[in-house]
Amino acid sequence: MSKIAVFFADGCEEIEGLTVVDMLRRANLDVVSVSVTGSREIHGSHDITFFADTTFEETSPDAYDGAVLPGGAVGTANLGAHEGVVSTIKKFAQEGKMVAAICAAPSVLGANGILQGKRATCHPGWEEKLTGAVISEGNAVVDGNVITSRGMGTSIDFRWLLLKNLQMRML
Repeated sequence: MSKIAVFFADGCEEIEGLTVVDMLRRANLDVVSVSVTGSREIHGSHDITFFADTTFEETSPDAYDGAVLPGGAVGTANLGAHEGVVSTIKKFAQEGKMVAAICAAPSVLGANGILQGKRATCHPGWEEKLTGAVISEGNAVVDGNVITSRGMGTSIDFRWLLLKNLQMRML
């Protein structure tokens, strides 16, 4: 069974991350919410405070088969500035593990060379930050091991592509 890390930073868009955790758990997948704040406490972009299962420091990225980055402008900037997250997504992309991002977070993939030549989407207005990508206007897009989505309103479409991709990997 695949084990997926959803990385949460302060300023994240709560729905984009928590919908993934909730709905993949409902499908009986092993999903772990991982805080990159140094504490399990996360302060979302809409003043919702919640707790992650673990912190980045308490876990090993090697324990996971894929990573998901929720968006939110501040949360995205915090994820992109976290050296552990950046090294993990680069390693996962090179190894063919699933790397997924929604809303503004695909910009972190673009900034780190993960979208080169791949179809990708993001929150409208962030397209120029998808360095190397073939821009799509789809709600959610999969290209190989990379999955991207436009934002909060496409969270369920994003979740379906994640689930489908993970199920195919388990076959």
